[in-house]
Amino acid sequence: MKRLHSLTLLGLIATHCRAIKLGSIADPYTANNLITSYAKCTELNSAHQVFDEMPHRDTVSWNAIISAFASSGDLDTTWQLLGAMRRSTHAFDSRTFGSILKGVAYVGKLKLGQQLHSVMLKVGLSENVFSGSALLDMYAKCGRVDDGYVVFQSMPERNYVSWNTLVASYSRVGDCDMAFWVLSCMELEGVEIDDGTVSPLLTLLDNAMFYKLTMQLHCKIVKHGLELFNTVCNATITAYSECCSLQDAERVFDGAVLCRDLVTWNSMLGAYLMHEKEDLAFKVFLDMQNFGFEPDAYTYTGIVGACSVQEHKTCGKCLHGLVIKRGLDNSVPVSNALISMYIRFNDRCMEDALRIFFSMDLKDCCTWNSILAGYVQVGLSEDALRLFLQMRCLVIEIDHYTFSAVIRSCSDLATLQLGQQFHVLALKVGFDTNSYVGSSLIFMYSKCGIIEDARKSFEATSKDNAIVWNSIIFGYAQHGQGNIALDLFYMMKERKVKLDHITFVAVLTACSHNGLVEEGCNFIESMESDFGIPPRQEHYACAIDLYGRAGHLKKATALVETMPFEPDAMVLKTLLGACRFCGDIELASQIAKILLELEPEEHCTYVILSEMYGRFKMWGEKASVTRMMRERGVKKVPGWSWIEVKNNVHAFNAEDHSHPQCEEIYILLQQLNEGIKLFDNFVDQMLLQSLDNLDVYDDQKFL
Repeated sequence: MKRLHSLTLLGLIATHCRAIKLGSIADPYTANNLITSYAKCTELNSAHQVFDEMPHRDTVSWNAIISAFASSGDLDTTWQLLGAMRRSTHAFDSRTFGSILKGVAYVGKLKLGQQLHSVMLKVGLSENVFSGSALLDMYAKCGRVDDGYVVFQSMPERNYVSWNTLVASYSRVGDCDMAFWVLSCMELEGVEIDDGTVSPLLTLLDNAMFYKLTMQLHCKIVKHGLELFNTVCNATITAYSECCSLQDAERVFDGAVLCRDLVTWNSMLGAYLMHEKEDLAFKVFLDMQNFGFEPDAYTYTGIVGACSVQEHKTCGKCLHGLVIKRGLDNSVPVSNALISMYIRFNDRCMEDALRIFFSMDLKDCCTWNSILAGYVQVGLSEDALRLFLQMRCLVIEIDHYTFSAVIRSCSDLATLQLGQQFHVLALKVGFDTNSYVGSSLIFMYSKCGIIEDARKSFEATSKDNAIVWNSIIFGYAQHGQGNIALDLFYMMKERKVKLDHITFVAVLTACSHNGLVEEGCNFIESMESDFGIPPRQEHYACAIDLYGRAGHLKKATALVETMPFEPDAMVLKTLLGACRFCGDIELASQIAKILLELEPEEHCTYVILSEMYGRFKMWGEKASVTRMMRERGVKKVPGWSWIEVKNNVHAFNAEDHSHPQCEEIYILLQQLNEGIKLFDNFVDQMLLQSLDNLDVYDDQKFL
């Protein structure tokens, strides 16, 4: 009889009918194959029905049905079947325990796995190579790698599965040293490595400092003839990409013409997106379809994420239409990516994001978090707080991303008391040590002027990635403590925390705000050579701001001219600000002309230019700028100040009369002004009296 698990479900049903018609269904071998095949097609009810109708069952029959339910994570039914098998005349064997342990590992039930381990010790199956490997895998997937290693050491016989399981265990927890040590031991023992050995190891190589190690492992892969395995090829592309070698990733992809699958194309697509090569990512998206590969939800999630800037808005909308056409608009990950895309375009696209949100029948935590982050991003912080309350009322799962966004909204509103309440809530649910939540807490306390509490949040947070480090460096930079910010950067480097482009934005901001020109220049020059991070627009903007604040306008202009790409509006606005600081009206006029073409609706350019014309008494030019604003319908957005009193936020702008207590406020303000004048007069009189007394004293001393 053929291997039924290779058949489609329709073919399997036809084979089942033929077995009933021919009477071969009574044969345990045939029935066991049917159970296994139905399980592979996730038709557990059909598998159970075949098992129930079997006139004669053997140990293989019991193992097949137990494996079916264990693999699906249905431990209740698995446990019932195990009890029934125990009551029958069939004894447990290594396959029985191996199947159950696989289910235990799937759902992460450590205590249940430990109980099974005890039973295996009793019946003498813990040293069996099959059940021992399953036991090792269970401990690893439950986060107890050390216990798994003890099991591995106690196994008298080990095969390649046991070794691969141990390698995968250390790879899963990110222990690079132990994983490669196990690989070396494996080779010393003479065990042949395969795709299951090297694929987990490649997932560990995610930093530029691992580039040489990635090359060495790639050589070993080629030596053993493993480069054409899909899993190995795909993992190699990703490893080279994360080690900042896109060229090597392309070389592996180009050499894998015969073994490319959908995941290979998605890996190359992800590599281009990681290196911000959106144009090449779009080319891969088109090429994969020309080669007959239909993009899946993962593909669309990635390519939609590439449309995150205003220039790709048209492509993003086209992709949205294609998603609807392919019937993937019901996919929650794809819808989440579309929401994030519209939010990143600009404030006006928030409505499109909300439209998708309300049209979704199913929403996960990521969906709610995307809208929550969108509200914060476009400045609708009060709406973000209302949405959070709605999530609490609807008992939506709240995770660290939720807390991160809602604490950030408190930062924008400068509502310290409310932010402290969210801090307490994060402590209560155990998210206070999370890096994203810690980063938002640091930002919130820094924004509210309490850098000491920001430092306490930093010390209490996990420091294994760059997120919290970036936030505390930004905090000290904004508070004018650049030297402490740089000390933190060097500490971050000593602890081998992976730096990212935001780290350098934070460091350059610290240099800019504290006049550390030489240090800032060194950072911008060494970013790519020493750290493998090419400078972006925002890094050049920080460097220009650094030069501008130090009065080096010519150096700032020269830096813009040497940029490897065209300066965007952010860089030009920073240079315009440097012109205002240095008082160069001629250069400011040239830059403003370009900006007014790029962003005719942006009020900042008009305001800066008008202010500079007024300062140089160029009244005609100032009037023309004012007229241009009026003709284009551009209005200056007033600056706001706010204060929190008894957990209520009161907002004000210049000469504001919108506050319900404005009359009382202005009366008190007048009284304060009069009091200040009286105090000034009193101080002046006291000063004159002191000078008179001093003159009399000097005259007496002279006499």
